Amino acid sequence: MAELDDTDRRILAVLQKQGRISNSDLSERVHLSASACHRRVQRMEREGFIRDYVALLDARRVDLPATVFVEITLSGQADEVLDAFEREVALIPDVLECHLMAGTADYLLKVVTRDTDHFAQLHRRYLARLPGVQGMQSSFSLRTVVNTTALPV
Repeated sequence: MAELDDTDRRILAVLQKQGRISNSDLSERVHLSASACHRRVQRMEREGFIRDYVALLDARRVDLPATVFVEITLSGQADEVLDAFEREVALIPDVLECHLMAGTADYLLKVVTRDTDHFAQLHRRYLARLPGVQGMQSSFSLRTVVNTTALPV
């Protein structure tokens, strides 16, 4: 796999913020010919530097304004327990992120919800029924201060 040079990093920085930019506009922004820019983008896609292109939705506009962070402690750390938990948590559409953690909690989930009643339903119907769950601690976000998907390339 090739390394990224400064031009590649400039391309990635622009694409992270403007994924729908035309190749022509992108090539102008990074000071390359359109064909050279296109070849670099294709290479970075092929080599996995660019994983996907997505539309980022406004959670409030789609009636999911509340974000809840859920710390989950499991009954054990055996591979079977972790694997079963990870398989099931991946099936819950309201879970945006799930991280295996070092520290007091085994997992940290980022969940979106309409309100506290909706979260209570999610908690009862899905989260409390996940395999191996021994304890949960939920924290509601009051306000998002920084929200980006752009990595500092």
